[in-house]
Amino acid sequence: MSIWQGCSPHTEHAPDQSPDVLESRLFHRLLVLGNAPARWSPVVIPIPVVLIIAGVGLLWWHLTGDIVSSAWAALILLAFATADGLILLSLPKLRISFGPVAPQWYPLTAARVALGCVFALVIPWIGTTAALIGIVAINAIALLALLRGALWEPARIGVSEATLHLHNPTTEGALLRLLHISDIHVERLGRREALLLQFVRELHPDLILLTGDYVNLSCVDDPVSHAHARQLLEALCAEAAMLSPAPALYAVLGSPPVDRNSASLFDGLPIRLLRNEVALVTPRPGCSLALIGLDCTHDVGRDAVQLRRLAATVAPDIPSILLYHSPELMPLASQLRIALYLCGHTHGGQIRLPLYGALVTSSSLGKRYEMGLYRELHTHLYVSRGIGLEGLCAPRVRFLCPPEIILWRLYCPCPSATVEISMTKTA
Repeated sequence: MSIWQGCSPHTEHAPDQSPDVLESRLFHRLLVLGNAPARWSPVVIPIPVVLIIAGVGLLWWHLTGDIVSSAWAALILLAFATADGLILLSLPKLRISFGPVAPQWYPLTAARVALGCVFALVIPWIGTTAALIGIVAINAIALLALLRGALWEPARIGVSEATLHLHNPTTEGALLRLLHISDIHVERLGRREALLLQFVRELHPDLILLTGDYVNLSCVDDPVSHAHARQLLEALCAEAAMLSPAPALYAVLGSPPVDRNSASLFDGLPIRLLRNEVALVTPRPGCSLALIGLDCTHDVGRDAVQLRRLAATVAPDIPSILLYHSPELMPLASQLRIALYLCGHTHGGQIRLPLYGALVTSSSLGKRYEMGLYRELHTHLYVSRGIGLEGLCAPRVRFLCPPEIILWRLYCPCPSATVEISMTKTA
């Protein structure tokens, strides 16, 4: 397969399948539309880049009448666009990302071209030389940001650590180490997957919980990606089996557009896939928990009905942990006195700006629960930044938003203990 194309192209549901809530949203439709160049021939892919940059040169010539500065403007943009393409082409070799290049390259080129057009329009006020300097300076800063976001941050998994004291009158005191993993988004087995297995060995959890999105959105219909995702889950089980005592593993599915073919990944594995059901677990003596696992349809009303039904089956003296891929059920979970709600889906935005945070969360609640820890009433919610990258034409970068897994230290104390939480982060 060509390095320009990566995973097999994403396809829509067959006509006899009902559309998913996410797939009906404008954001997802734009991702699918922007991914169309993934199907193009590698010979064709560079042509639009060259033509649109040549168009900027013509615009400069039309506005300035100076063919030399116009040629320089086009050459500068072409040089930076070529650097972008080389960075994207290096990602598979560096085992960071394996997706198609064209859907990523074109938006980057479009941004640089837009910048070239803006500077062309302001030449009457700042002059040709200042405009050329401005193009070089801003494009260089953007290139440095791309280097960080494409090559450095996605290859690093951080460990966020949290401590939560649970109110559990049925126990005399116990400590439980719980590892939360979300949004693996496997394309091929790469550096992040190897780091994940290393952390499982080092952190020695008592319980491992997975909250969905096991393949990349570009690879939903790619059998190789599914085979690699299966290998990762098998390796995760093997690492867990070597620990003493061996942790139990539980999982839920993620967004239907991503995980519509993922349930079979768990066949025959010692990972219990919770599909609208409750599992009562005692990972350590003196610490009983109720794991509520829901399929995520992103139809909040429909999923809320399931959560109410399942929460009603849990005895009030047993702390409950909700596993649901997305954070939209937090308002209801807090009313139902769920102790801990673990999810992912937002990727923390994947691209974050200082002070503002996530640009896009793909959540119907927007930025309300975009990343990290939230508390409402007696419920603590943690929205994981996840491990992998979104896919389709979404940027294969992480900027100010490195991947993470979360190690929870849960204390199940006597009834007089207070509920408190503290957070630390380690790389």
